[in-house]
Amino acid sequence: MEEVSEKIRELRTEKKLTLKGLSEKTGLSVSFLSQVERGSSSIAITSLKKISDALEVQITDFFENVSNRNFHVKQSEHHTFRIEGSLAEYTRLGGNFTGRSLEPLLVSLAPGQPSSDKVFNHPGEEFYYVIEGVVLFTVEEKEYLVKAGDSIHFPSDIPHQWENPLNTEAKVLCVLTPVLF
Repeated sequence: MEEVSEKIRELRTEKKLTLKGLSEKTGLSVSFLSQVERGSSSIAITSLKKISDALEVQITDFFENVSNRNFHVKQSEHHTFRIEGSLAEYTRLGGNFTGRSLEPLLVSLAPGQPSSDKVFNHPGEEFYYVIEGVVLFTVEEKEYLVKAGDSIHFPSDIPHQWENPLNTEAKVLCVLTPVLF
């Protein structure tokens, strides 16, 4: 995420745009953009797309110059974070190298918690394997009760939402495309 924050700031200053100017072009608040550039706030893919459009670059430009080739990710390097608009906690599990197309995450949902307060649809695909608990997925208005040991896999452009319907935490292995971080 740090590389993305730095790239946003670098491109904005190259284009001689103030935070206020970028705010006007994206519809995102100046304070939010400032937090993103400082790396103190996470950013949703939809917000990053607004920024890339305003800066007239491809969204992939924020990730292409990462020269890190970290294939092995130790448990001590895992960091929990939240995504804008999501109520779940995420832990990025994958390595970091140019050209990767999968985003593996460990997701924790508190008891009775939805993953988000809205229904999503976006390009790509999603795979979930429930490690602990039960997760109720709603995909294209059909409900699937996915228990520990079960999985679900679907195209992300179908409207979808998921939640933990029980009073115990749920843990889910999630692998999705496109790469977010």
